[in-house]
Amino acid sequence: MPELKFDKTKCTGCKAVSCLVKCQYMNLDRNKAKKEWQKVINGEDSFVLEACTTCYACEEYCPFGNHPFYLIVERQEEKGILPAPRPIITMWINQCQPVGRFMVGKVEERALSYCFMPQFNTLVKGKLFDGIAWSVIFGQEFFCNAVYLHYARASVIKDRLFKVMDNIKKQGIKELVCLHDECYGTFTSLAPAYGVEVPFKPIHYFQYLNDKLKELKSEIKPLNAKAAYQRNCSARLCPQTDHYVDDIFGLIGVERLKREYDKENGLCCAEVFRMAKGPALADDVQKRNIDDMIKVGAEYCVFNCPACWDSLAEKVVKAGIKPIHMIDLCKLAIGEEQTLKLPELALEV
Repeated sequence: MPELKFDKTKCTGCKAVSCLVKCQYMNLDRNKAKKEWQKVINGEDSFVLEACTTCYACEEYCPFGNHPFYLIVERQEEKGILPAPRPIITMWINQCQPVGRFMVGKVEERALSYCFMPQFNTLVKGKLFDGIAWSVIFGQEFFCNAVYLHYARASVIKDRLFKVMDNIKKQGIKELVCLHDECYGTFTSLAPAYGVEVPFKPIHYFQYLNDKLKELKSEIKPLNAKAAYQRNCSARLCPQTDHYVDDIFGLIGVERLKREYDKENGLCCAEVFRMAKGPALADDVQKRNIDDMIKVGAEYCVFNCPACWDSLAEKVVKAGIKPIHMIDLCKLAIGEEQTLKLPELALEV
């Protein structure tokens, strides 16, 4: 089984201890952070392993690209620490087990990955996907497996990831457009961290959209809208893609509002916290995030991740803000309709 490429000497000389000091859910000064992080490195007990919310942020905070979060996940599993209830962990492991059922479209050398999210079948419509819409892979055999980071199951990732790569390679795919950060992060961060070869070129769908919009430039009618961007947890694995949000917004006439909880300080949807830490933390994080959108006068909340949509879209609507997926936002700019349906508000009893 592959081992994590972690260089503890980089941490020994690190004075900032950014991975823990910047954490939005642990209040640690540098001295305390350094002591606790050394315990994690040594495989000793540390409250950090219990307190971790699995938001992935320390992966982005580390100035050395030394994969502190992946190490935390490994230590949690070694010590039997469960970041979520055992039945939920077992459910995820079982439902994503490869079963030899290959769900594919007319796959060509360039293909789209739906991973394990059927919502993309709704989103992948119209001119933006001309020429590629039917070149699709989906399901357990192509599932990136990064979700097991939330559940302290690095062993499952290491066990299944080689097979996932082989399954994609056997489809003859040379370039894979990843419609979710979790997939792109797996292929550009997680797999290399464990020495797993990626036999194709991963392309983030933001880059794909940016290129398509340039091709369709004559059809773009600026939206003249103000938007808050909802940055998901998996974006922490590929922060180098964030500039595409600004690039795309610039092409379609959308202002990315400056707010407290964006970019490196972004808050995820927090729904995983509800399982791991209870509703109080999740509700607080979601409220602070949406209040921040209201404060800056956002007309739209632009989503990247369907899971964030499922967790936050209804609450965003109640706040008087329009939720929209990035793909649908681009469709509006070229005169097409939003395809991911707005949530129907539940009656409050």
